[in-house]
Amino acid sequence: MSNTESTDGPPSFENAFRGDDVEQRIYGTILRTREPTVASTIAKQADCDPKTARKYLRWFATLGIVTRHDGHPVTYERNDAYFEWRRINQLATERSVEELQQRVQELTARINEYEARYDGETPAAVNAVAAAETSDERTIDDVYGDLGDWASARDECKRYERARQQRASAGTEQVSG
Repeated sequence: MSNTESTDGPPSFENAFRGDDVEQRIYGTILRTREPTVASTIAKQADCDPKTARKYLRWFATLGIVTRHDGHPVTYERNDAYFEWRRINQLATERSVEELQQRVQELTARINEYEARYDGETPAAVNAVAAAETSDERTIDDVYGDLGDWASARDECKRYERARQQRASAGTEQVSG
């Protein structure tokens, strides 16, 4: 960032990591990358030398943050499993077993309500158009909103349950160890 640029307010979404060091800019670029991408493209988006980008991308691959796809050219892709693991670990560290269990119960109740409302086991099993047409109070937008919320609740419930199991298992090991 040049000395003449303003630092008031957050940077734009397109270049959210502009003021950060090169490692953070590459990391930020990876977070926004949704498909395998060559190092030179990542370097251009992170405003750094391609050689530097390759160095950090190799390191991020070693850490599991990105997946390296060998080929000509080599491409890199964000490893969503790493970020999922990281979120579960964070929940297990920051929340008690009781807090995690309470959240699982809340989410399970919400999921059960959607299952009953739409007479299905998953959001994918619901025909949104038919559900809206047979409802006196739910528009198609309402149904799609519900299906999105339902899917999110199912994903979040799985994360919280895995964190609860991890936390409970760690607590057992500490007590018995």
